[in-house]
Amino acid sequence: MLILTRKIGESIAIDDHIKIRVVKIKGRQVRIGIEAPKDTKIHREEVYMAIQNQNEESVKSNPENTRAVSKLLKP
Repeated sequence: MLILTRKIGESIAIDDHIKIRVVKIKGRQVRIGIEAPKDTKIHREEVYMAIQNQNEESVKSNPENTRAVSKLLKP
């Protein structure tokens, strides 16, 4: 893990396409801004973990249930 110290207004560059800037520090919270291409997915870690868990659950789904839903959706 790389640990950096930044002040308000200073940035961190990742490759040529992503910039992370410290916007505000208030008590124990840090507000950051992220500049990245629109096709870059950016999530808070807890949201990312929830998405991963849902994806894992969907992979475990019963193929019969998938076929049943598919039949319901066909015109």
